[in-house]
Amino acid sequence: MNQGQARRDEAQDQLPRDEAQDQLPGPITYGDIFDVSGSLAAQAITPQDAALMQSAETRALGKTLKVGAAAVMQAAAEMNESAGLLNSRAEDSVVGEQGVTVAEAQLPGVNVTTEYVAGQAIRSAIRPAPADYPTAATADVTIGEALEAAAMRAGDKPVELSDAVAVQAAERQATGTGEISKGGVASAAQAAADVNARLPYSMKTTLGDVLSTATEDLPVDKAVTAEDARRIKELEASHTETGEAYPGGVGDAMEAAARVNEQGGMGFRT
Repeated sequence: MNQGQARRDEAQDQLPRDEAQDQLPGPITYGDIFDVSGSLAAQAITPQDAALMQSAETRALGKTLKVGAAAVMQAAAEMNESAGLLNSRAEDSVVGEQGVTVAEAQLPGVNVTTEYVAGQAIRSAIRPAPADYPTAATADVTIGEALEAAAMRAGDKPVELSDAVAVQAAERQATGTGEISKGGVASAAQAAADVNARLPYSMKTTLGDVLSTATEDLPVDKAVTAEDARRIKELEASHTETGEAYPGGVGDAMEAAARVNEQGGMGFRT
């Protein structure tokens, strides 16, 4: 059990049912955290749904993903259940009727994993094949490694909008496409920030929960440059109340990584 899970479990034990219901005005639905439409968007996420996705990930990939659809669904389902917001007919859902699927395709140079709920894609990740991984031969600190450093140094900080914006900027700088991969680390950060806004402090998802496996969760990684760090930190700061980036957070980690890279790429990794 990870630290984020332990915090949620402890909070659920301590939070009275009526208070939990006040904190969550309604159940967390698929439309709250995934880009879906139709009846699925209004469907509450249940523990049964999360279990189905965990099984599908294990069958297709040999493991459950730390920042995959199942992990996000499990966190939302636990919050819904602890708040008493799931009715007795939760199992009779469109998810139960149409099921979940995880598909992996191997293309030249890349592996593509797509996760579906009720026929709609909720997470898609494109990863370079191991032999072609773009940072395998460099000693420079990468964007993914800098995100993981932020997870270690500010891991207990609840994810806020400013953090999500910074992680989104980091993923865009890494891929160079300007796009955010559905279900990737940036999407996970945004979902955490959205859900955290509805929760008491003790139940919030933290940077450590979201960023601890960033090097695996980014679709492509690259060495951090001074321009990357400047852009990411400025965007983070522009979304805080103080106008300053969080000490030890994403922006600071990128800035430190860029300095190390300029000095020869040694001394940053933990």
